[in-house]
Amino acid sequence: MSTQPRNAWIITGPTSGIGYRTALELAAHGTLVLVGRNPAKLKEVENEINARPGGHAVSVVCDFADLARVRRAAEEIAALDLPIAGLLNNAGIMPTATSTTAQGWDLAFTSNHLGPFAFTQALIPRLPDGANVVFTCSAVEDPERKPAVLAGFRGARYLSAKDSLHGRWQPGGSTKPGYDAYATSKQANLATVLAFARETPRLRFNAVEPGFNPGTGLSRDANPALRLLATYVFGPLAPLMPGGSTPKRAARVITGVLTDASDSTGVYHDEKGHPMLGSTQVRDTAFQDRLVAETRALLKDLICLTATSALR
Repeated sequence: MSTQPRNAWIITGPTSGIGYRTALELAAHGTLVLVGRNPAKLKEVENEINARPGGHAVSVVCDFADLARVRRAAEEIAALDLPIAGLLNNAGIMPTATSTTAQGWDLAFTSNHLGPFAFTQALIPRLPDGANVVFTCSAVEDPERKPAVLAGFRGARYLSAKDSLHGRWQPGGSTKPGYDAYATSKQANLATVLAFARETPRLRFNAVEPGFNPGTGLSRDANPALRLLATYVFGPLAPLMPGGSTPKRAARVITGVLTDASDSTGVYHDEKGHPMLGSTQVRDTAFQDRLVAETRALLKDLICLTATSALR
């Protein structure tokens, strides 16, 4: 007697924090395709899941700051020929200072937005009708979000995709340039979700704000003292704060949104899984369309540039 193949779920950034907890939660729903930049850590999570009764995971190495590697990762996943039910774009970084790639591109904007955008766009033709694509977003993109403002954020500072690539932001931002890069990249994620939901109705696109989760490893360039405070002081207190959560709670919410069998699309969920609103700017469909169009044009130019450099 033949059996139906198990659903497969792609998850990026599964080796620490919210991504790791989500991978463990999601493993009960089918095969996992773990996508991340550290082969050793990916293997650890893969082995942990495969050691569970019924657990099955495979790994694909990909640094989302490397656009050529992003395209190859999408091709590797397609070659696995798995029944993909959903994609979780969770990988991300939050530098406090300006950081750049080897090409001189802003690291946060490239890793958090351009890489996941290119990855998703490459996979869309291969996803079956009804598949759910979820982005882990952040409410720090909203300049009216009081907890984010108190933490030093001033909302997204988007000028254009090209400006963002080179770390140029709208004036009046945070005293920490890395915060402007992060907030802008997260607004770009949310705009992508809302635009793609309108563009491609055969698939579902949704977003999750996982809540305030200190100590998840997102801000890995913070000094050791701050990382210890985040992990052992702010972490346990986070659930008591407005908008606070834990990686385990966030994982349950994200898994619930990703595996939801309804036709829900274009929804932004808060840390409890309830619908929420993004900033006034990101809710503007003209802004969403402009950001997506500029991202596509920029990626086309960057891919041509990368291909030309490889031939030299």
